[in-house]
Amino acid sequence: MLTEELLQEKLQLVIDKLLHLGGADYEMDKKTDAKSQHLGLVARDFGFEEWDWPQGIGLYGLYKVTQLYGDGGYGEFFREWFSQNFTRGLPSRNVNTTAPFLALSYLAWDWEEKGYQNTCRERAQWLMELLPKTKENGFQHVTSAIGDRQAVRLNDGELWIDTLVMAVLFLNRMGMTEDNIRWREEALHQFLLHIKYLYHKESGLFFHGWSFLRNDNFGSVFWCRGNSWFTFGVLEYLEQCGGQLDGGVRKYLEEVFCAQVNALVHLQDVSGLWHTVLTETDSYLEVSGSAAIAAGILKGVRMRLLPEEYGQYAVKAVEAICENIAEDGTVLNVSAGTAIGLDSDYYKNVMVRPMAYGQSLVIIALCEALKQYEKEKSI
Repeated sequence: MLTEELLQEKLQLVIDKLLHLGGADYEMDKKTDAKSQHLGLVARDFGFEEWDWPQGIGLYGLYKVTQLYGDGGYGEFFREWFSQNFTRGLPSRNVNTTAPFLALSYLAWDWEEKGYQNTCRERAQWLMELLPKTKENGFQHVTSAIGDRQAVRLNDGELWIDTLVMAVLFLNRMGMTEDNIRWREEALHQFLLHIKYLYHKESGLFFHGWSFLRNDNFGSVFWCRGNSWFTFGVLEYLEQCGGQLDGGVRKYLEEVFCAQVNALVHLQDVSGLWHTVLTETDSYLEVSGSAAIAAGILKGVRMRLLPEEYGQYAVKAVEAICENIAEDGTVLNVSAGTAIGLDSDYYKNVMVRPMAYGQSLVIIALCEALKQYEKEKSI
């Protein structure tokens, strides 16, 4: 049974663990064979000190906590984290290393720090002008190379659902902040393009990726965390846009979200979690994707896009998530960084490890659950 006290307790445990995840061992990455790396054994991803997507999602989750409580309780941590990384020097520019800019695009304006603001503007312009593009001007999901901070993996001609959260939310946030219509329009274009190539209308679910070179969706796998990037990300996008999004376009995005949630609730395991391959019950139950799905459903109910009764699915998920938080705050049963697989077996074999984004997505889910209690107090 969920209580406000339990959610507060679990939230603090997960936050404390996130803040103490430590750093990365690059020498380990250089010694790890390619097969192990492909299955998620990438030291860079496990800690909270590097500048990449796991840490970017971690930062955004922590920023969500400050929004929930309306204070700057983690301000010193944020300042130290960004200062250390800029002093060290940022890694290569790509989609995944854009993720930490999402939290910074809020903090830099909260702090009125012009240097950070200019850096955010420069990254937004880089996305527009220099990030490699696919056909139809899609954001090619360029990622960091493993073992070399200044190199990239191009993933030529590939769209990944991850891009919407890793880069597009940031670009849209900057478009709203700077009143830059080109940036806002490009962010919308990316959402629509990714839906066009990744949404499976027969099921209501999303594929992980699309290749313009192969002209297919790789293994056509319905990956849990990939789907959760949309469930969570599209509502963040709609919230960012406020009333500045065309009504017809907003309705379209809301309907895609609702159709996806309708599909997801029918695939929820009796435990409350979702399987890492959503449609295959022999794949393991995965907590990070389940947390982002739960957060999206809770937010969808709060935004009145979903009926109130859909909250029961999210509550069931949050109960299961709480059971997967160890005594030291470690979020258990989180799949490691995942490339695109050519069959479902690949996703089933991605290793399970504590990850910054696992901590963060659970933080976001718990924050959304706590907002329900705040809502009830205000009535």
